[in-house]
Amino acid sequence: MLLLASLPLAAQETPGPHNRAEATAVIADMRRVVVPGGIERLQKVRIGGIDQWVSIRGSNPRNPVLLMLHGGPGWVSMPSSWYFQRGWEEYFTVVQWDQRGAGKTYAGNDPAKVAPTMTRERMIADTEEMVAWLRHELGKDKIFVLGHSWGSYLGMELARRKPQWLHAYIGMGQMIDAPESERRGWAWTLEQARKDHNAEAIRDLESVAPYAQGKSPVPMASLMKQRKWLNHYGGMVYGRDGGGAEAAAIQLAPEYSDDDLAKVWDANAFSMKALLSNVLTADFNDVRRLDCPVILFLGRHDINVSSSVAAEWFGRVQAPSKQLVWFENSAHEVMNEEPGKTLVSLVKVARPIAERAGDVP
Repeated sequence: MLLLASLPLAAQETPGPHNRAEATAVIADMRRVVVPGGIERLQKVRIGGIDQWVSIRGSNPRNPVLLMLHGGPGWVSMPSSWYFQRGWEEYFTVVQWDQRGAGKTYAGNDPAKVAPTMTRERMIADTEEMVAWLRHELGKDKIFVLGHSWGSYLGMELARRKPQWLHAYIGMGQMIDAPESERRGWAWTLEQARKDHNAEAIRDLESVAPYAQGKSPVPMASLMKQRKWLNHYGGMVYGRDGGGAEAAAIQLAPEYSDDDLAKVWDANAFSMKALLSNVLTADFNDVRRLDCPVILFLGRHDINVSSSVAAEWFGRVQAPSKQLVWFENSAHEVMNEEPGKTLVSLVKVARPIAERAGDVP
């Protein structure tokens, strides 16, 4: 009775939430930035000739800025960031960006007009424009960029071209030699299927052999067969069948309207069709040096984008400083699978670089 009496009257009478609007309102209120001087912005920015959406959140504007480049292409991280990002905001000003053809940016533009611009070079140029805008808008000479999966392709290109803009480049689910990653993923998945005596999976996987040979794009139909079974055996999310939990979390995004949500998977398909097969020909083996600090966060069980390929490259690359952090209980979705270790690693490994540069409160 004492506990019940201490609760607000509304909590005693109505268990709720009863619908998406109520649920997202609860999440938005729980993560509201209430610290004086804090930042909580959701806005359009004109990048590459179109309006693109960003969320900017943090407890102290003097903290270093961290821009997250989402994966996919089209697998936005803004709408699930309510789960993994809240702690980051005490140590960084965190920027989530729905890229061209993805999420809120897709919903806010005419896909027919955007479609011809969905190229790797345009996406790299957008990334440069976004970083330049953030540096000016938030008054920072340098920022952190964290590239996840497809975003790690954009992040690597940015680190090659504009290292002077970065405190460090942080790669998560880092793409290095995409054809070799695909080959290792196919072989691992077939091995799991054979151990499991899964005749359907074996048939599907053998039907696309030889898989990812040479440097030609993998046909989308073949890629989807490989991913179906790779996800089934935990190559994307350790111990789970695919990214269903992460996809469901998008439903609770406070930043997303019902219209945004209705279009988010159309956007994902739109971006993948335009970019995925082509980017899976990318190869950064010739990158032997980066002129900014390099940090990799790799899931030990990541088969979706091979962490073993990324670790081999990390052993060869030269940089002003570099550090590799292994996440032993993660596959590809590191920030969702081990959110506590992700936060601790950002604070202990990345933030000291900004501290040494004087970019801290």
